Amino acid sequence: MHQYRSHTCGELAAGDVGQTVRLSGWVHRVRDHGGLLFIDLRDHYGLTQCVVEPDAPSFSLAETVRAEWVIRVDGRVDPRSEDTLNPNLPTGAIEVRISRLEVLSQAGELPLPVFGEPDYPEDIRLKYRFLDLRRDTLHANIMKRSAIIASIRRRMGEAGFFEFQTPILTASSPEGARDFLVPSRLHPGKFYALPQAPQQFKQLVMMAGFDRYFQIAPCFRDEDARADRSPGEFYQLDIEMSFVTQEDVFAAVEPVLRGLFEEFGGNKPVTPSFPRIAYGEAMRKYGSDKPDLRNPIVMQDVTETFRGSGFRIFAGMIEKDAAVEVWAIPAKGGGSRAFCDRMNSWAQGEGQPGLGYIFFRDGEGAGPVAKNIGAERTAALAGQLGLGDGDAVFFVCGVPKKFAEFAGAARARVGAELKLIDEERFEFCWIVDFPMFEWNEEEKRVDFSHNPFSMPQGGLEALETKDPLDILGYQYDIVCNGVELSSGAIRNHRPDIMKKAFALAGHGPDAVEKEFGGMLRALSFGAPPHGGLAPGIDRIVMLLCGEENLREVTLFPMNQQAEDLLMGAPSDVSPRQLRDLHIRLDLPKADR
Repeated sequence: MHQYRSHTCGELAAGDVGQTVRLSGWVHRVRDHGGLLFIDLRDHYGLTQCVVEPDAPSFSLAETVRAEWVIRVDGRVDPRSEDTLNPNLPTGAIEVRISRLEVLSQAGELPLPVFGEPDYPEDIRLKYRFLDLRRDTLHANIMKRSAIIASIRRRMGEAGFFEFQTPILTASSPEGARDFLVPSRLHPGKFYALPQAPQQFKQLVMMAGFDRYFQIAPCFRDEDARADRSPGEFYQLDIEMSFVTQEDVFAAVEPVLRGLFEEFGGNKPVTPSFPRIAYGEAMRKYGSDKPDLRNPIVMQDVTETFRGSGFRIFAGMIEKDAAVEVWAIPAKGGGSRAFCDRMNSWAQGEGQPGLGYIFFRDGEGAGPVAKNIGAERTAALAGQLGLGDGDAVFFVCGVPKKFAEFAGAARARVGAELKLIDEERFEFCWIVDFPMFEWNEEEKRVDFSHNPFSMPQGGLEALETKDPLDILGYQYDIVCNGVELSSGAIRNHRPDIMKKAFALAGHGPDAVEKEFGGMLRALSFGAPPHGGLAPGIDRIVMLLCGEENLREVTLFPMNQQAEDLLMGAPSDVSPRQLRDLHIRLDLPKADR
């Protein structure tokens, strides 16, 4: 028999009754039932109930065993009695009657329990992550992550993509988030950077003629943490394709993601064909470029209803500034003063003066707004928005660019409060037609709004003849349930178009040559039209596991301050290491 086990703790069943077996694992819990000791033994594969009788040679040793000790047991597989069967456990039809027990290692007093999974402070969970990972839910999430990545690799291969690895030590990029820098010992005073993404490398792969590339790519960004963004590092499904249009990219990626969510989504319906929504339309309808389409609320422009009306606050703003609009947020089932007042208070808590509203009862509108605009305009609003008794509508007024984000938050709040969101489905969409440029108010100049390496719609002619703020890019995001999974684009594969685009954003030819010389050289030697995107692995797994924080689907995450509490990173280094790198620290005074 093997030194440690003949079977795993998730393997034994009724067909094994009568066998003598050996199991090794962690003690999940110990129960004393009137002299009989029950030990639930756990390993990676499952849990088996083991029994020690008072007259067994190992009984005295079994009495000393505690939770999370690692033990080995030998014993006979017995059937459980009818009243002790556990149909929820794969091994629930049997138990192992222990004849011999050996302690392989002991565990000290636990800083957090493994059995029962009560909520514990983040700092304890991360410092003792190896214990946290023994918990059933987190352990299952990590295994699901592994299965998801394996499925992605299989699906990408079947779709004709080839997996390549790109460099981890590379040059610093002036665009995007802050780089993590790595000092060079061989080149004093110079630094490598960890890649924020393999963006330039994957484009170079296309220029090298490989046609279809993918990689489960590690990415590094020195930015603050969020629930849907890990500090420091994350992984993405990096994809690039040659000789493709935007629609070709969509056609290649949609089946992979749809199939993945159908496979691991717990039978929740998945959008059969992902709709394309223009950025401008998304902002006006949903107040967000990552809309949650499970929320049925669609905002509408009702400016004309308030123009010249008796509701002077809105009417005055409309008259004074032609850019001012009024948007309506319909709220089916929200037709009570209590709910409307609660939403108004929420808006004030968000730093807004309030949230105008009308609620409908007895065939008419009620509230100050309805009173001031009159019955005719109120009825017109109800007809336009499809509202009736028991419903409500909320209003935001101002310049859309300034209030759209708040309007989107209000839409989300109404949907959540009224339980209008269908939690049991995955709703995908493509957001397309992003503006290529935006106005940088701080620097008083035109700047890139999305990806500077994107192809502008209309090419060089658009850059030379159109107002930059009217130019759209072949840029797209993929969104699921209000979570942005990826940004992507059809790339700018022509040096002349690239130089012109950067010139409009205030970057002269010398600066472009210095910062992106390698890319320009590659484009100058025959670059195919190409495009791609990079869905976030961590976010995909988070959605498929039904979690709201990336920490719950990541093996060893950092905390919100970008600290690894388990390994003690970042840490001080020795003076000798600094001398080898020709580095002298100049710390802020407060840290000295």
